Amino acid sequence: MYKKLDRNAPCWCGSGKKYKFCHQAFDDRIIGFERAGHIVPDRELLKSEKDVEGIRRSAKINVAVLDEVGDKIRAGMSTQDIDDIVTKVTSAMGGIPADLGYQGFPKSVCTSINNEVCHGIPSKDIILKEGDIINVDCSTILDGYFSDSSRMFCIGEVSPEKKRLVDVTKECMEEGIKAVVPWHLLGDMGHAVHTHALENGYTIVREIGGHGCGNAFHEDPFVSYVTEPGTEMLMVPGMVFTIEPMVNMGRHEIYTDKVNGWTVYTADGLPSAQWEVEVLVTDDGCEILSW
Repeated sequence: MYKKLDRNAPCWCGSGKKYKFCHQAFDDRIIGFERAGHIVPDRELLKSEKDVEGIRRSAKINVAVLDEVGDKIRAGMSTQDIDDIVTKVTSAMGGIPADLGYQGFPKSVCTSINNEVCHGIPSKDIILKEGDIINVDCSTILDGYFSDSSRMFCIGEVSPEKKRLVDVTKECMEEGIKAVVPWHLLGDMGHAVHTHALENGYTIVREIGGHGCGNAFHEDPFVSYVTEPGTEMLMVPGMVFTIEPMVNMGRHEIYTDKVNGWTVYTADGLPSAQWEVEVLVTDDGCEILSW
């Protein structure tokens, strides 16, 4: 149960105000949703002003890293070259690549090409070619705060089919951003994303989705994009999570590389695309922290 405090106790948010003058009405609203049978976020998932400022500083590095990759990426470079850029820029700005060593991941960034859905491992032997599409998924730690976002890049001239997949996937993410409305449910957002993918003839990966982020790399909730309206966790101001649909040109089924244990591929070998932003739920929508 979501517990209230004594009215005259200091508020749990750390503002220094009495609970009755700060978050009591906010908590009453959450409790109302909980009593109606909805999933509600624990207080530990709600970010303080200090947390949000820390995440913004981390995100500034994350965005700068992806900007630098966007400036440099080209046919003929290896995915290890991308990893080197990420490591250099992140370190120069005082951050730490969150991917490096995470559950044994061996590199500073994920580079997923064509039919690789996610978690592609950079290598000097993987050379970008004209016509490739690639997702570069970057995550940063600064002073204990985490940021996470990814972008798609088209290498040279790509086929119309691949270009459309990349564009529609970005539109799916944007539909998700528009559907982040405080006091609505994550299922509403996921449904908006899924609907746009289906209307364009694509499918969305089911097993992997977004996640809470900020004070840790991966926090609750799991953010699915194959949900129904009126389901999943309540979105309330102070929540931070990623919107990162993985959209497949063909079927939604996937499999994981048995050798490296990380790279996820489409089961039918057709291309996949992903865009990712990290958002903060606000009083009237959301703020995009990292993109």
